[in-house]
Parts: sequence; C-alpha cells; structure tokens
Amino acid sequence: MALPSLLQHLAAPIVCAPMFIVSSPELVIAQCRAGLVGSMPALNARTAAELEAWLTRIDAALGSGAAPYAINQIAHRTNDRLAEDTETIVRHRVPLVIISLAADRAIVDAVHGYGGLVFNDVISDRQARKAVDNGCDGLIAVCAGAGGHTGTLSPFALVAEIRAWWDGPLALSGAIANGRAVLAAEVMGADLAYLGSPFIATEEANALPEYKALVQAATSADIVTTDYFSGVPANFLAGSIARAGLDPAALRRSADKQTNVSPTGDARKTWRDIWGCGQGVGQITDLVPAASRARRLVDEYHAARAALRTSKPEDEP
Repeated sequence: MALPSLLQHLAAPIVCAPMFIVSSPELVIAQCRAGLVGSMPALNARTAAELEAWLTRIDAALGSGAAPYAINQIAHRTNDRLAEDTETIVRHRVPLVIISLAADRAIVDAVHGYGGLVFNDVISDRQARKAVDNGCDGLIAVCAGAGGHTGTLSPFALVAEIRAWWDGPLALSGAIANGRAVLAAEVMGADLAYLGSPFIATEEANALPEYKALVQAATSADIVTTDYFSGVPANFLAGSIARAGLDPAALRRSADKQTNVSPTGDARKTWRDIWGCGQGVGQITDLVPAASRARRLVDEYHAARAALRTSKPEDEP
C-alpha cells in the first residue's frame, strides 16, 4: 500500500518525533521547511490558549513547499486538556495527529472529519491491532532503543509481526540517528523512520544548554532504560540522573509509591530534570541549526540509497 499523498513528497521518509518539553514551534517549523514531518506534543504548550497561538504561528510560517506537521495527543484519562486540545487541532485542521497511550476513537473520528490522518504509536502487535481496529491510518512501531518512553522488542521482531497482516503506513522508532538507519528502516519493511534525539542538539530545541551538551558527549553506554520515573520503560541519559542526585545503577521502583524527582509531583518537572534520549546518541556530536541537522539526515539517506543501488556482490561481473 502506498503512503497517503500527504506523506509522499518528503525530502526523506522521516517523521521527527514529538519530544516532551524539547519540541518547540520553531523546531517544528524548521523541520517542515527542510522537507521532514515536524511534530510536537500538544502538552508542550502550557495552556490550551498557548497551543492555539502556537498552531497559528506554525500555520502562518509554513508555505506550500513545506512538509506537513503533526501534533501528538496523550490519550489518557489524566490529560484533562484532551478534549479542548482536540477541538483546537480540528480548528487548525492539523494534517497529522499522533496518538499516544491509547487509540482514542473520538480523536480519530474528529480528525477524519476534516480529512486529517491519525497515527498511533505502539510497542506490541496487540496494540497495533487495537489501533487499526479503532480506525487509525498508520502505526508507529516503537522498539528498543527509542528515546523517552520506549518499547522493548527488536524492530526485526515487531515490524515483521505487524507486516504479516498490515500493509498500511508504518513508521519505525528506535535508535535511528543517521540517514543510513533511515534506509535500513525501509529495508526492514517500514515506510518511515521516526526519530527525535538528533534534534535535541539543535539551536531551536527547547532544551537546557547542559542537556544539549550531554547529548553531544554521550554514547549508547550512557543510556539507562528504567521504569523508575514513570512506571513504564523509558530511556534516559545517565548523566542527568546523576545530576539529580540519584545513582543510575541503583534505581529501584517501589510497587506502591510513584517515584518523581519533583517535590510537587509535577511530571513536567521530572522530564525537565531527567533527560530522555535514544541509544543512537553516540552519533550526535555537534550543536547545529535544525535545518542543518535535517539536511545532513536527508543527504545521508540519499547517499545510502545510491550506494545500495550501485553495490554488487564480489563475484558479480
């Protein structure tokens, strides 16, 4: 099945993942102008009114030559802005909506009402089937190595299981940090690569300078996978955990007590201080404008495609 027309003319098959706190309107605009799908969580805006202003800014900045943008909705009962933010999304006719945590049929129907697309991120074949049953247009397979909340399955396992029954749009997430990995995702059976961590170390990212510096200095050995902070597995920079006064090697979650480094229990403050990043971090070594990061990914992807087309087995004349 071909990708929807909305996603057929990207500079490279890349959806830039929405990153809590880090993704900003300026980052989204730069990503889209570079020919990639830019995205951000609706909850990065502190209020519904601020989300309205941000979407107005994005709509005004993106011309006809830009790629589409996406907004991420956390479809969970704890998100008390879910309905209001969905109304804002509908007013702005956001081209692509990414649902996390649950395949909410009400959101799907609302977005389909104006002709938008809905993708759902999933970590298992069971979740993928449920998302399709609820009308989602595309799936995002979140596999081991993804930054922030992560899956635990190998992409070789999860993509193959989903492709056994689903021929619709499929994006792959998990330690994708260069153009060669984007091509590898396609070869594996995905239509799109879904990546965020390379854009943490960009000028437009809403991340502290210390966060950006830690990303540039880290390797995969500096990524800690733990459910300590949110109750589900997530990948964090060990340096940020140590910076918060905790031992990255001794995180033990209490079954009857929510762990939060914020005294007020504010999840936003937890993610402000404990910094998510994927296992591809070792390939992120400089701080650049988002347009430069995007251009590098695009160039690497097309170079990898060209090299694959021209390569021949040693015994081939």
